[in-house]
Amino acid sequence: MRTSWRIFRIFGIEIRIDSSWIFIFGLITWALAGHYFPSQYPRWPHWQYWLVGTATSLLLFSSVLAHELTHSLVARSKGEEVRSITLFLFGGVAEIAEEPKTPAKEFSIALVGPISSLIIAGIFFVLWYGIRGISEPIAALARYLSIINLFLALFNMVPGFPLDGGRVLRAIAWKLTGDMRRATRIASVSGQVVAFLLIFFGVWQILSGFFFNGLWIALIGWFIHSAAVRGYRQVLVKEMLKDVRAKDLMDTTFDTIDGSLSVQELMEEYILKKKERAFLVTEAGKLAGIVCLEDVKAVPSEKRTVTTVREIMTPRDKLEAVSPEEDGSKVLGKLASGKIHQVPVIEGGEVKGVVCRADILDFLHLRSELGV
Repeated sequence: MRTSWRIFRIFGIEIRIDSSWIFIFGLITWALAGHYFPSQYPRWPHWQYWLVGTATSLLLFSSVLAHELTHSLVARSKGEEVRSITLFLFGGVAEIAEEPKTPAKEFSIALVGPISSLIIAGIFFVLWYGIRGISEPIAALARYLSIINLFLALFNMVPGFPLDGGRVLRAIAWKLTGDMRRATRIASVSGQVVAFLLIFFGVWQILSGFFFNGLWIALIGWFIHSAAVRGYRQVLVKEMLKDVRAKDLMDTTFDTIDGSLSVQELMEEYILKKKERAFLVTEAGKLAGIVCLEDVKAVPSEKRTVTTVREIMTPRDKLEAVSPEEDGSKVLGKLASGKIHQVPVIEGGEVKGVVCRADILDFLHLRSELGV
């Protein structure tokens, strides 16, 4: 399971780094310090290659962060909720709570990213031009970052979902057709075409002897293809859930258990015997939290006898409650955004039911089988 860490907040937005970022940061630093700068500037001392390489790598990811931050700030100015920005293997991603509700919002949020990269490229170009005769290391750093940010701006404008250009394409298609699902399908297919071209080009590069470059291009193509398919599926799921309410998805046959119960006892006495997935946890007669089958599955088998329900439950203060009339897609959004497995359905201060991720998956699978 991948891990991410919070490093700081800026403008109220949480900035995180994924575990894969450590690998790519080290790889880029090594490529710059061990190959690129030595080939361009052979007279530098060895330590200088690593100093400039590390600084360049940090500023590169700072540029990626600035790119995502402009997406986030524009999205927030349009009334969208931005939860976090995460730097990972293939760059960065801003976690926006919901898809933009109009083509105009989608267009402006998507377009501002490449524009920011162009501005950053221009800043580094001006820095390189002004300092090239004064400090060769700083000029070298600025030159590289100017080129790479220009490339990032141009690459992101390729009309393939989920790249910014693909989102711009979706906004235009959405405006012309009036159908977000159809527009997403168009952008997704375009993204898959771009992905296959990158994969084929990467394989050709590998066969031509440029193994590292080819492998990297092919991996980017694979990532774009996966994201394009996943993006369209997410829209389909939301379409299937938009006419569904929390009361249609919730389980009303839940039992209450004590938080001191061991996970093993929970499995044997409740989950297996009652064949239910979610249980309310009470302490002193009051709701303390919720425990679900997914919480139990996350506990190693050898630790289930010594781990209590209280340790694995989602506590009450972290519960994302919904009303019985809540839209099904919003219920799914709460489950996804909160990294939780279940939400209680509450009306008038009373728990009416519980919705687990598995309940939504079962519902979607049933509708799919019935052709609905």
